[in-house]
Amino acid sequence: MDDFVRNKLTEWNLNEWIQTFKDQGVDKESLYCLEDQEIVALIPFVGPRSKFKKRLRLLKEEQKTTDPETSESSVEVRPSTSKTNDKGKRRSDLQGESSQSPARKQPRVDIVTQREKVILSDVKKIMTGVDQQLPDQDDKLNRFLKNKINTLETDKREVVSVFGRTGAGKSSLINAVIGEQGLLPSGDISACTSVMTKVEANMRNPKYEAEIEFITKEEWKEELWTLFNFLGDNEDQKKDEDYQDSVEMLSMLYGEEWRNKSTENLMDKKYFREIPEFLNSESKTLRCDTAKELSAKLVKYTQNVSKEEDAKDVKRWYWPLVKCVTVRVPKNYFLQHVTLVDLPGNGDRNKSRDTMWKKVIGSCSTVWIVAEIKRAVSEKASWEILEESYSLMGNGGECRKIHFICTMSDIIGGSDDQSAAGVHDRILKRNDQAKRKVSAEFRKLKEVKKQLSEECFKVLTVSSEEFLRRKSLDRDDTEIPKLQKILQDLNDWHSETFNYVSGARGILSLMQGASSREGADIKTAVSIELEGKLSLELDKVRKPMEETLTAFEKCLSEGVEKSKGSCEEDLKSVLNPKTKKGSAFHRILKCLVQNGGIHKPKKGKSININMKLTSCLTDSIDEEFKKTFPNEGNSGPFNGVINAFSLGTEKLMMNKECENVKLQLTFLKTEEETMTTKLNKLIRKRKKTIYSSLTTTIEETMKPCYDRAKEIRGEGSLKNMRETIEMHVHGSKNVMFAQAKDAMMKQLTDLMSEILETLKSTMQESIELSLKTDGDSIPDVSLELEMVKKYYNELTKSPDDDAILW
Repeated sequence: MDDFVRNKLTEWNLNEWIQTFKDQGVDKESLYCLEDQEIVALIPFVGPRSKFKKRLRLLKEEQKTTDPETSESSVEVRPSTSKTNDKGKRRSDLQGESSQSPARKQPRVDIVTQREKVILSDVKKIMTGVDQQLPDQDDKLNRFLKNKINTLETDKREVVSVFGRTGAGKSSLINAVIGEQGLLPSGDISACTSVMTKVEANMRNPKYEAEIEFITKEEWKEELWTLFNFLGDNEDQKKDEDYQDSVEMLSMLYGEEWRNKSTENLMDKKYFREIPEFLNSESKTLRCDTAKELSAKLVKYTQNVSKEEDAKDVKRWYWPLVKCVTVRVPKNYFLQHVTLVDLPGNGDRNKSRDTMWKKVIGSCSTVWIVAEIKRAVSEKASWEILEESYSLMGNGGECRKIHFICTMSDIIGGSDDQSAAGVHDRILKRNDQAKRKVSAEFRKLKEVKKQLSEECFKVLTVSSEEFLRRKSLDRDDTEIPKLQKILQDLNDWHSETFNYVSGARGILSLMQGASSREGADIKTAVSIELEGKLSLELDKVRKPMEETLTAFEKCLSEGVEKSKGSCEEDLKSVLNPKTKKGSAFHRILKCLVQNGGIHKPKKGKSININMKLTSCLTDSIDEEFKKTFPNEGNSGPFNGVINAFSLGTEKLMMNKECENVKLQLTFLKTEEETMTTKLNKLIRKRKKTIYSSLTTTIEETMKPCYDRAKEIRGEGSLKNMRETIEMHVHGSKNVMFAQAKDAMMKQLTDLMSEILETLKSTMQESIELSLKTDGDSIPDVSLELEMVKKYYNELTKSPDDDAILW
């Protein structure tokens, strides 16, 4: 037996067992190795044995923090993601240092991340143990604590949307950035513009997985009706792009069998034998050992043009029936808390696909727009994406960064100077020139810039093939490592770990403070002071919000009057387009009324009557809305005042008279931080529905006239459909714009009320539970609290709280 074991038993108030441990020869090394049956032999009595086991477990957890390399997860090695890593590894091998442990080879940022993973894992174990110690008594404090522990863990997932014309190199880019060659098909295979592909990490097993979600049978039947609207015998129609798109979709799924058949015939089960999941409204899951194998199996569900060798065994292509494909890559560091979404450019005719498209754009924090470098400025598709979607990203979303990515940056024309240095210099010059031109083009988009500032727009030049070929060289001009760094930052292990540890520290502080009998008088005095402070702070939150509502009322009232005066002229520009005449526009208008005023062509801009009618209203509030709900979420009359909310707990903690309630005040401070995060998330979510409420109200008001118009048949139907819509707008304009205004104002008022009520009720409950409730049944968690405090201080890089306060 050594001094280490003797001191630990003394520290744990288990002196009477020192002789037993000595007799059995238990030293420091063997102490850590003790199994349950051996502990039973050493300490036969349940009471002291349970104390010993608990303290030994905590000692082992503490040992991990002082020596992270002893933890199994701490030696996990991430694949190299940049030239620096590969270069460092190569130099080590040349110097004969390959025998170093994997952890030693990791860059500092990797070691920090691994350390935080260890901390997070350890604190989760501690809180699981605390949860199990809580009694089953159904009292308010116990219920509160169990709920708090169960809600500590949150899955924060960032969404990165990737747009780009087919052939621009989206798939190659994604494959290169996440380090998975061959995952998404690239080259001369063209991805179907209707299939949304999400790429995530598979943290459950080592397989490559794809979950295929289909549209419903009813939706496909409706889509068949729309497709047949573009079919006919006249030559003019056959030249129409939408006509060609309809033929292509039907031929992919049915071959030539669709011709001369009705919608009912084409819904026969025989066409869907290979995908019973579609008929049963279920998802289909594919699992493979390699990325290449999964990619080959996915072709028929995601591609509309294939290499001949890929097509020879495929009889039917099912992409017209696919709503979304989610690809999961095993243990991919870049994707652990990030979802990359390969998106079609301008939504989809299918309502559920289009709804999902809008939802994804509205939830993305980062957007990558991919264009071939030689077409970056002239490529219409790239800029149409911004012009079509900026309101979904900006005021109607949460986008904070737009990266315009120019691909194939290593390809350059011939020159007299063909030396490596000469070619390199010309590439750099051409890439810098492309960046300047693209940035200048963005500055021309005045409407887009109302919601998405120049500060959020960045241009990068990349070459996926060159990156994979040259990533081990000293020089890297592809900027793909910058994209990888963006994904690393979005994963944000530190925030996830810190939020969990901070929350755990608050809960344990409450538990330890609640079990204390000391300081009854000071608890009462502090609770009275905090309740008074809460009332004052709520007034500080309420006032700027009310002022904002007044500003919105004024803006919207002006927008209503402008809408009344311009709506009929705006409507004519949609119903009488200069570019489409006669039968071509007849088919488009039929689709417009069939789809609630919206038509999505295969190429070019979408047509949306509802958004056209709402344009004056949205223009009237765009500036105020951006100021009120900035996507950064750290300022404004809603986020800003919530972030400034404080009960002054830190100041009270510095008061020596409050020493006996310091733990309770620590908990309340944590609750403030948790509440700030929760309310910022609520605002981020609610702002989207508030902004879209204007268009939603117009859609609802216009629906009856669309329903009447789609029933119109026969001679003069184009004229009659137009007149039906025009008459409805003329008769409704004095009411529907005011209704849209009222709907938005109600949602804004409801949000303000919910924020104030949530702040008040949550903080009142926290004050009551921490300062007015006895914790007779609460177990002693002093050891757990000390362990978590050590982790907390390590994460904040600060000394212990006591050292600061006293």
